[in-house]
Amino acid sequence: THLHVHSHYSLLTALPKIEELLAQAKEYGMTSIALTDTSAMYGAVEFYSKAKEYGIKAIIGTEIYVCKDLTSKNNTSEDRRRTQLVLLAKNDRGYKNLMKIISVAQLDGFYYKARADKKLLRQYHDGLIALSGSLQGEIPSEIVYGNYERAKAIALEYQDIFGKDNFYLELGPHTENENQIAVNQGLVQISQETGIPVVAAVDVHYVKKEHAETQDILLCIRDNKKVTDHERFSMKEFDLSLRSGEEMAEIFKDIPEAITNTGKIADVCNVTIQMGENHLPEFPLPPGVTADSALRELCEIGLKKRYPDREATAVERERMDYELSVIEKMGFASYFLIVQDFTNWAKDNGVIVGPGRGSAAGSFVAYLTR
Repeated sequence: THLHVHSHYSLLTALPKIEELLAQAKEYGMTSIALTDTSAMYGAVEFYSKAKEYGIKAIIGTEIYVCKDLTSKNNTSEDRRRTQLVLLAKNDRGYKNLMKIISVAQLDGFYYKARADKKLLRQYHDGLIALSGSLQGEIPSEIVYGNYERAKAIALEYQDIFGKDNFYLELGPHTENENQIAVNQGLVQISQETGIPVVAAVDVHYVKKEHAETQDILLCIRDNKKVTDHERFSMKEFDLSLRSGEEMAEIFKDIPEAITNTGKIADVCNVTIQMGENHLPEFPLPPGVTADSALRELCEIGLKKRYPDREATAVERERMDYELSVIEKMGFASYFLIVQDFTNWAKDNGVIVGPGRGSAAGSFVAYLTR
C-alpha cells in the first residue's frame, strides 16, 4: 500500500489527477492507497468517493511541514527551518484532527509555507498515524548531518506524541542515492534499538516513470525558473512514480517488514465521510429561532428598506417566497445568514464589496438582506 502519495492538489508540485492514481493502483492489483497532499486536503472528498468506485480503500492523509514554533516569524534560520512529516487518519476522529492541524498550519503558522509544530501535534494527535517522511523529514535530516543520537531522540519524541503503535520510520526506495542509503541504514538501526517500526514509502509525485521530466517542468513554473537553470530545486534524481507492489517488494526484500507494515497501517485506517449531507456552520441564533424563520424575518425587513414608499407587490412577494422555499428545501438558510452577516459588516466598515457571482449572489433574497 502506497502511504505517501501526492496528487495535483499538491499545487505546482505533483502531477497526478486522483483518478489516474486510482486507475494505476487498480491495475497493480492494490486494494488501498493513501492521499497525502502537501499542507492540504482539497482532494480528500473526491479521493474518497472515487476510490469507492474503484473498489479501493481510501486512506486520508496529508504531508505537513513541522517547525519549532509556528507562531515565530522573525526571519531567523530557525524560523525558516521546516521538516516534513506524513500524517494519516486512522478514524473519523483522526480525520477531524487532520483538518484542524491543516487549518491552524495555514492560518496561524504560515510563514513561506504552512507550518505546524509539535505542540499542535500533541494537541491533535488522537486518531492519527505519523510517518517520519522522506529525506526532508526531521529524523532523516539529522541522519544525513551525521547526528545519529539526535535522530534517535527525535524518533522517540514523535513516538511519544503519537503513541507506541502510531509512529513509523519511513524508508525510501531510492537505493541509488547516497543520502537515502545512509538514511535507510540509520532508520533501521533506530528501529532495532527502539522498537519503532519501519515502513516503505515512495513520496509519489507522478504515476509513470516517464512523467519525471514533466513534473520537473512543473517545479520550474512554481519556482519561476528555467529548465536550463543549474541552481534550482529539482527531484529528477529520484524516481517518484507510483511503483508496483512487486517492485517495492524486490527493493525491500532484505527488510520485508517494511512492506508488511504498509498493509498493517492500511488495515487500521478506516475513515467514513458522510456524503450527500451539508456540513455548513450554523449561524448563532436565540433559543427557539430557526435559521429559516430568521432569514424570512430579515427579508421582511428588507422589503420595507428597499421599498420604503410602498407595499411590496404580489410579484415581489411571490419571488421572495419562492426563493425562501428553495433555500429552506436545500438547507442553506444558515449559509445566507452567514454571508449577509460578513457582507453587511464589510459595508458598514468601509470594506469594498463586489457584486458577487452566481444565482445566490443575484437572488432577490440576497438583495433584500444586504
